[in-house]
Amino acid sequence: MGRLVMKFGGTSVANIDRIRNVALHVKREVDAGHQVAVVVSAMSGKTNELVAWCRDASAMHDAREYDAVVASGEQVTSGLLAIALQAIGIQARSWQGWQIPIKTSDVHASARILEIDGSEIIKRFDDRKEVAVIAGFQGINAETGRITTLGRGGSDTSAVAIAAALKADRCDIYTDVDGVYTTDPRVVPKAKRLDKVSFEEMLELASQGAKVLQVRSVELGMVHNMPIFVRSSFDKPEDIDPHGTPPGTLICSEEEIMESHVVTGIAFSKDEAQISVRRIEDKPGVAASIFGPLAAANINVDMIVQSVSEDGATTDLTFTVPASDFARAKQTITSAQATIGYARFDSETDVAKVSVIGSGMRSHAGVAAQAFEALAARKINIRAITTSEIKFSVLIDAAYTELAVRTLHTLYGLDQV
Repeated sequence: MGRLVMKFGGTSVANIDRIRNVALHVKREVDAGHQVAVVVSAMSGKTNELVAWCRDASAMHDAREYDAVVASGEQVTSGLLAIALQAIGIQARSWQGWQIPIKTSDVHASARILEIDGSEIIKRFDDRKEVAVIAGFQGINAETGRITTLGRGGSDTSAVAIAAALKADRCDIYTDVDGVYTTDPRVVPKAKRLDKVSFEEMLELASQGAKVLQVRSVELGMVHNMPIFVRSSFDKPEDIDPHGTPPGTLICSEEEIMESHVVTGIAFSKDEAQISVRRIEDKPGVAASIFGPLAAANINVDMIVQSVSEDGATTDLTFTVPASDFARAKQTITSAQATIGYARFDSETDVAKVSVIGSGMRSHAGVAAQAFEALAARKINIRAITTSEIKFSVLIDAAYTELAVRTLHTLYGLDQV
């Protein structure tokens, strides 16, 4: 007997029939003798609808009331799933974030989890054999007593944090795909599902554009060494052996992976904008005068390239920001022109970032050089490059994204993984 946390996303609970299907998945694990907590998202499309209502009510709405509204989607789903489980003979009750409680910071719409008290849920596992159906994406700030939400994809984060608090054996993330692939199968039909991925690799894949898991959920898994299993909710519940290993991808510590590939996967993101601030006086504090205001505006900066003029008197700074933040970033920098002292502001929004990830890069030289040669052979120009121990990223024109991904996927032998 084990203890599991099962998380189901919006497409998995999109209507009553799918909620009944989720109930059968849960029943399978309960019948196998497991103690089960289930974390659910809102029904597919419901959060977007609730967000739109808030914006219609007032463009400058109160963030605290926004959280009160958008958290209701998960409340509905958790109640419906508890009803569906009771209808098939499973003892279950729904829990909202504030009832557990899941204590968070006071940053509404993007709160961070501070503490979870799982003692009452564990007690009910033992005393009542009760399934806990928990509304994901939400918590409570203890000081204000207000409902908070964790930001987009927050149900993944809820699930992993709850699994850690309950000392679960594993956190199963059920989604509309059957695991983590070497790249997006819609771009590369030969992409392969990975059996295991290390936390570090998954963190890079998620942060560089892979949409399977939310970045913060992977961070929590790594911090608490909580194995995360990504699997499909559309596999028939009756066809799965609860004691076997179904199709999916296990995200775990690197020590649990017998043999790591040099390259594990290729991620890409078209949500990029390039900004160049040119002919700035080359002196201490210039970078701070640019990136300080951007940080204060809560704009994440990714790739940074600095080039100094031949006489060493001026410098150019080129960097990327999320395309959704481009307008704010431009306004932030142009309004600080007098302080920064730049001569010209250039930008480009039709760009994409392609990243190559693999823990095997630590012990293999020349991995990036191979990519640069392969891209050059395809006449793909590289605008910027960043590297880390297990990843390198290139910024290219967006029109070449699919070609670059397919080229690199083949180059590193991922078509045959």
